[in-house]
Amino acid sequence: MNQAQMMAQLRKMQAAMTKAQDELANTVVTGSASGELVQVEMSGDFRVRSVKVGKEAVDPDDVETLEDLLVVAFNDAVAKVQELSSRKLGGITGGLKIPGL
Repeated sequence: MNQAQMMAQLRKMQAAMTKAQDELANTVVTGSASGELVQVEMSGDFRVRSVKVGKEAVDPDDVETLEDLLVVAFNDAVAKVQELSSRKLGGITGGLKIPGL
């Protein structure tokens, strides 16, 4: 493979990566805790879109439980985005671990 072919292949890979990243940014996953009592919607680029808390989760005398449920829901959303990202970008990078992706 000559240098021109390598550069063409690199540009093709960059275009595919940009397209996949755009698709991820427009994809929304939902993390949840305690069934669907607490939900966090997060885009594929890790931006929180919304947080929903069921009335049953709000107890002024037990704020710690609500805080714990929020942590679980956020972590669930992050894990789902990471899995989605790995599936979408893994095919492009061939399994290479590229920092920041």
